Amino acid sequence: MNRAAARLAHLTRWAGPYATLVQMVLAGLVILSVSRLGLAAWQWERVSATGILGEMLAQGVRADLILLGYLLALPLLLAPFLAQRYSARAWQLFSISWASLGLLFIIFMELSTPQFIMQYDFRPNRLFIEYLSYPKEVAATLWNGFRLAVILGMGGTALLTVLVFRLLKSAAAGTVMWSPKLVLLTWPLLVLLVGFQIRSTTEHRPANPATFALTGDAMVNSLIINSPWSVIDAMASMRKEANSSEIYGKFPREKVFPAVTAAPWLRDYQFTQPELPTLHAQQAAIQRDKPLNLVIVLEESLGATFVQSLGGLPVTPELEKLKNEGWWFEQLYATGTRSVRGIEAVVAGYAPTPARSVVKLSLAQQNFYTLALGLGKQGYHTEFVYGGEAHFDNMRSFFTGNGFQNVVDRDDMQPKFVGSWGASDEDLFDKSLERLKHLHAQKKPFFSLIFSSSNHEPFEFPDGKIALHDPAKQTVNNAVKYADYALGKFIAEAKKQDYWKDTVFLIVADHDNRVYGNSLMPIKKFHIPGLILGADVAPKRITTLASQIDLGPTLLSMIGISSSHPMIGRDFVKDSTTPGRAIMQFDNYFTWLEGDTATILRPSQEPLIGRYDFAKGELQLTDTKPTQAQAEQAMAHVIAPSLLYREQRYRLSK
Repeated sequence: MNRAAARLAHLTRWAGPYATLVQMVLAGLVILSVSRLGLAAWQWERVSATGILGEMLAQGVRADLILLGYLLALPLLLAPFLAQRYSARAWQLFSISWASLGLLFIIFMELSTPQFIMQYDFRPNRLFIEYLSYPKEVAATLWNGFRLAVILGMGGTALLTVLVFRLLKSAAAGTVMWSPKLVLLTWPLLVLLVGFQIRSTTEHRPANPATFALTGDAMVNSLIINSPWSVIDAMASMRKEANSSEIYGKFPREKVFPAVTAAPWLRDYQFTQPELPTLHAQQAAIQRDKPLNLVIVLEESLGATFVQSLGGLPVTPELEKLKNEGWWFEQLYATGTRSVRGIEAVVAGYAPTPARSVVKLSLAQQNFYTLALGLGKQGYHTEFVYGGEAHFDNMRSFFTGNGFQNVVDRDDMQPKFVGSWGASDEDLFDKSLERLKHLHAQKKPFFSLIFSSSNHEPFEFPDGKIALHDPAKQTVNNAVKYADYALGKFIAEAKKQDYWKDTVFLIVADHDNRVYGNSLMPIKKFHIPGLILGADVAPKRITTLASQIDLGPTLLSMIGISSSHPMIGRDFVKDSTTPGRAIMQFDNYFTWLEGDTATILRPSQEPLIGRYDFAKGELQLTDTKPTQAQAEQAMAHVIAPSLLYREQRYRLSK
């Protein structure tokens, strides 16, 4: 021990008063890397199948440095006051204690990891924290079911922590304190260095756990990071989940799902599994000998605001031409105002809640139903293509954990133009065409989700591509016009390919652009275009009120897939004339729009009723209260998704 301490002290002598903290970083890297290697060896069959062992270990060190950066933050902030010669003893005691506690946390979490993976096929995450709310029950379960693991884990943690503390204490004896001037001069540089260590990238957004989702195996992705960071991230996520549908008042649980499944388009289905209350078998309205491919083009912020025939500006001429070639939705409404809200609605058929989108919530990172998960079970190859960084908004993690077998983003492209949000839409579509041709050559059906980004502030796009709508180049109208131009080129090229006759394309916005106006519920800004074309899709106008959550069931019917799923949307192939509804979440206001009647739920207040003028795009609130039936319909549809998420019931049967 003394010899090891002497070597460690000599190795870090250059760090002066920060020597113990540097020792913590070195020890932490060793512990976490050894743990990762051990876990990889244990799960070798799955790790080797991904073929990324080297990248896994290298990226793992990067993730470990982020965690250790957080542990460095507090002592670094205190350093100007304590890391002085007059308080050397107090500083050493604090540094040793802090480093020991930090390493204790790391050791405990890593030793807890194997047993947790055996139970949940993932590193410790949100569930690890939630169980702490039930110490008596958890303690009894662990002692009665995992007694040996508990004894070995606690004993190993205690032993290793004592050894680490003694090592750090012995090594600290040789610490050389700096002069006050040197401490103050180096401190700003160290703050910047640790800040970069935590950020871990020079890209537009800092690294997060989704950055390290490199494979389609969620468990292997979890091995790349470390258990302490996984738990810390889960804690941060849980803090942001405070808003749930209960903010609108109490509603009997026994009324929720009967009200939801009583919708006209769901009445004929059988809901036979109480533990999965919305799961049902949908028979495709179009029977096909061979199922068609599916491509969804999710257009960033391309609302009806920019579509002339929907009452907007004339900046989408390509879309206006294409609308006559397929199913054109004239009254389609987004569920929210964020990309992740659009993703959950279009890709998962999931209704909105006041909480954050499930794309970013911890309980939805595995086994949460998406079209990719369902189609993957039908033999489809599934892929996500994005011109930016796929870990933004936790997309990579959500997608890889829920059925997307491959993720292609900016790092996989050689773009001709790169803006703040990534490759231009032309570069995105060029890569998408390349990928679609590759997928078609595999001789199996495919599903590709393509997400654009050029229509996003600061509205950067290549010069010389379009006749500008506004005099100044970098405006939203010009960005939309460029996005429309790139979309038109993409569809024109796709039509020339062999797969066109076997592929259904959906073009839809994730949401409209910036919401503004003084309306309590700006329904007009939720109006978006939607177009289904390709294969044998005949031109048709859908004038019925529709929601983004209706697109999933409709697409399954169009491509000829009969399957079980938990989506509550309607199949427009089966019925396009029954009056519809739209569901919208805006801040803490939830709106159920049926006909021209809008029932609006508000936190801790009585619901409101309003009349929506579709022609003017205006909502007029009335003095009357919603009927009991109207209020209950809205409450059931906002409570249902919250329950399905929290209880992990939005999934397929095991």
